Amino acid sequence: MSMFLSLRKISLTVAITVGSLAFAQNYSAHSHNDYEQKVPFWYALGAGATSIEADVYLVDNELYVSHEKKDIYKQRTFDNLYLKSIEKALELGIIKDQPIQILVDLKTEGESTLKKIVAEISKYPKITAQKNISFVISGNKPSPEKFTAYPDFIQFDYQSLQNLTPQQWQKVGLLSLNFKDYSVWNGKGGLTEEDLPKVTEVIKKAKSFKKPFRFWAIPDGKTSWEFFAHAGVDFINTDHPKECAEYLKNLDKRTFRNTLTSEVYQPKFLYENKNIPVKNVILLIGDGNGLSQISSSVLANKGQLTLTQLKNIGLIKTTAADNFTTDSAAGASAFATGKKTKNRFIGVDPSGKAVPNMTEILSEKGFSTGIITTDEIVGATPSAFYAHQKDRGMEKEIASDLVKSRLNFFAAGGKSKVSGLNNFQVAENAKEIADNTAERLAYYFSDNGVPQILKGRGNLLAETVENGLEFLKNKKKPFFMMIEGAQIDSGGHANNVGTIVTEGIDFDRAITKAIQFADQNPGTLVVITADHETGGFSIPHGDMATSTIEGDFTTDDHSATLIPVFSYGSGAENFTGVYENNEIFHKILKSLKIK
Repeated sequence: MSMFLSLRKISLTVAITVGSLAFAQNYSAHSHNDYEQKVPFWYALGAGATSIEADVYLVDNELYVSHEKKDIYKQRTFDNLYLKSIEKALELGIIKDQPIQILVDLKTEGESTLKKIVAEISKYPKITAQKNISFVISGNKPSPEKFTAYPDFIQFDYQSLQNLTPQQWQKVGLLSLNFKDYSVWNGKGGLTEEDLPKVTEVIKKAKSFKKPFRFWAIPDGKTSWEFFAHAGVDFINTDHPKECAEYLKNLDKRTFRNTLTSEVYQPKFLYENKNIPVKNVILLIGDGNGLSQISSSVLANKGQLTLTQLKNIGLIKTTAADNFTTDSAAGASAFATGKKTKNRFIGVDPSGKAVPNMTEILSEKGFSTGIITTDEIVGATPSAFYAHQKDRGMEKEIASDLVKSRLNFFAAGGKSKVSGLNNFQVAENAKEIADNTAERLAYYFSDNGVPQILKGRGNLLAETVENGLEFLKNKKKPFFMMIEGAQIDSGGHANNVGTIVTEGIDFDRAITKAIQFADQNPGTLVVITADHETGGFSIPHGDMATSTIEGDFTTDDHSATLIPVFSYGSGAENFTGVYENNEIFHKILKSLKIK
């Protein structure tokens, strides 16, 4: 398991992008053996690496860059590959004030090679005048006693934990150690219990000298990049500077330390498989809430959710009628009508013909019906349960369908999108809902969009669910309630790990209220699923002890991965197995014994 340690901020670890301004970072990619890239220097510079390595040979009074002396090519000189390139980058404004470190590994006799290095660099006064560009000498470098004899633009790569004099430390630009002296870790999984303290201790010791630190000979992949970055290593050795720099650039953004909790409720399992007729159905839809999203919330909530206490689990396939990957409109319409339809269609079949939805069918059978969502009420998922339109963007027409609907209750954002709703009484807060005796009741969370948990929504969803269920129960009729945790999807689209985690945990607080209601009210079926997954989300690393999650994404759109279905209470056994998403509709009606 990865350890998330405190990071020192140092000026040398500032990543750059060609043609853009610098952005602050705590760690950066070091382009190891950079000259072996197809485009030396420029590829690493454009990728955002701030440290670039060149192996240099002095042959016939010329400095060549090569991995082996036998492979020297006469045009590949230190001057051509690096000095001219740096000067050009300065002229073009690509290098401005961001620190750039060239690590020069001397492969031939040290003093003569370094003398030539100094002479060559000195020909470029524009470079030597840049305080942000440093040349750090490694390999066959002189002894520390001679460090101070070299000009300011020359610094040294010190490869020991032995102390130096203050004057010698001033000439040290980088502290480097061989990782293999401390561990044989291959970069998969995590360090062994034996190696982890050795590695973390040597990093701590190296950092005590207050110099940028690098391991060489490290495993080269995302798991190791993450570990070394969070362990305090300033320059991450890599043969893949573009991939590494991009990974490190977004690592802090993709790493979220959670403080929100969902208090786990232990279901009583009193009514499953007891042949108690189903009279109430609570369908909870976590928009965009795929298995990885669920997993992130589980792991950030100390390894448990109320959701994970449930035993009946199935999987649904989510493809739309016209698309491999569904959108929320087609996905929710499949749940609401029992028919797959085209993306963007709301409550109509692929030809555009209106199809009776769940709330309409059950209203005809004497049920009360309700919707709660952290989206606007005219959003795709809630509207599929009361509207019939050929495009989810037809908000005025959808709002008109809401006015004509048979709903007894809804709570959502988007008050400004609805007019003419005179047949609904409006509650001012969640506490007014439960005991309200109105036949039809609305509660608006906001005029437009509903704030996210990270932006102060608080426990509004769970409170509204608790009170909304009591409102429908007090009607003394069977009921159907659809509850949507809408903004897990927003986190997926934005590739925002914190939004995914916190909205998922908040959704579990709503699930808890539904499960508690089912335990207190025999004949209640609870079904929990999602319309689709969003973001191609995965969880490569994290730390359960600190509720920390690192997420990664393959897209900012939906994916077609199978989606879990959890069920609880009377009729829960009908929802196991693997089936199409529109079967949710049919299984609910079957549980209610409605044809």
